Amino acid sequence: MSNRLPPLYALRAFEAAARHSSFTRAADELNITQSAVSRHIRTLEEHFACRLFVRNGRSLQLSEAARLLLPGVREGFAALERACGTLRSEEGVLRMKAPSTLTMRWLLARLSRFRHLQPGNEVQLTSAWMDVDHVDFNQEPFDCAVLLGDGHFPPDWAVSRLFPELLVPVGAPELLEEGPWTVERLVACELLHPTPDKRDWRTWLARMGLSEQVSLKGGQVFDTLELGMIAAARGYGVSMGDLLMVAEDVAQGRLSLPWPAAVASGLDYYLVWPRTRPGGERLRRLSDFLQGEARAMRLPEVEMLQANDVSSGE
Repeated sequence: MSNRLPPLYALRAFEAAARHSSFTRAADELNITQSAVSRHIRTLEEHFACRLFVRNGRSLQLSEAARLLLPGVREGFAALERACGTLRSEEGVLRMKAPSTLTMRWLLARLSRFRHLQPGNEVQLTSAWMDVDHVDFNQEPFDCAVLLGDGHFPPDWAVSRLFPELLVPVGAPELLEEGPWTVERLVACELLHPTPDKRDWRTWLARMGLSEQVSLKGGQVFDTLELGMIAAARGYGVSMGDLLMVAEDVAQGRLSLPWPAAVASGLDYYLVWPRTRPGGERLRRLSDFLQGEARAMRLPEVEMLQANDVSSGE
């Protein structure tokens, strides 16, 4: 067997035929004839000195050798597509991944303003539910991402801090009609949990020194911050929210802060992107814009607590 690589067009025909289990459908996808697909497969079989497909009646099956070859071929074409897509993005739009709640509550409006103020700087935003914010720039088709994290990212990423996560209880506006909240009232109300592990309420209660007094048993559980805040606005209970993301709703009277004390979770939102990715100058302009938008926000007046402000519970 030759040490040189077989022709790329033959490998492409093999991958398509293996995926469709059909030379005919592979030919349709590649816009060539069925006989051309057959010739390409024969080229590979001669190159590797083995059969790649076995006919069993009308069905086309992979040989053992083909099953060994296929994963590497698919991985290779995926890598080529990512590499070509990276260069194409320099002339097109920036492709961004971001958490769903941040997208709806903050990012969409800012990106719309960014496009208006800087024509030609287009951003294609993909909103994704992520229990733990994550992006794999080698496997996912994104140029940048906004992630909630602790600032520890790969060394080959550019990192721009946008704003901290500030946890604060939120509820319907009428919750303020009876005056300031007490621990007893918090104990009696329905807690809404925007994460299945209830980590946001657990963090806030611990840093307020209320973990022993307020039980986390029961209560409706959601899988996004957005759903928890919507349920709270409709009067189903008190949810944990993010101060920056609820600022506009509080200002316009759609949400209230029954216990106006915000706790820093220790995590921040960051804009990140690979340093080697084309479009670095556009990404820096986007970073500067988003940082400016975060600094310009008017937040509700609350007591701010950092990690070292945690009460002992006395």
